[in-house]
Amino acid sequence: MPVYDYLCPANGRTVEVVHDTAVTLRTWGEVCYLAQLQPGNTDPGAAVQRVFRSAPAVVTNESNQELRNLGFTKLVKREEGVYENVTAAHGESRYMVRGRKETVPHVHKKVGD
Repeated sequence: MPVYDYLCPANGRTVEVVHDTAVTLRTWGEVCYLAQLQPGNTDPGAAVQRVFRSAPAVVTNESNQELRNLGFTKLVKREEGVYENVTAAHGESRYMVRGRKETVPHVHKKVGD
């Protein structure tokens, strides 16, 4: 089940709650019930808002060669419609150019069913 964050403006607290996507929580009491928390001094009928977190950033220290050895393809934009395949394997085009099929990386050779 998905994890949601709810902010209660009445007390300034943000609480993480796990519930079905069809469920909509509107009050502090509902949030506390699902999170198994005591409402404390806050009115259980106080309105809450669902807040969205930003996605975590993906940081990798792998070199282009290590990425290639792991089966990844890394394309770096060089100009409009042109990408450099910095992980190009032997026999692959170093540059992928829009409109030229022969320059597309050989993903089918790296990924099997």
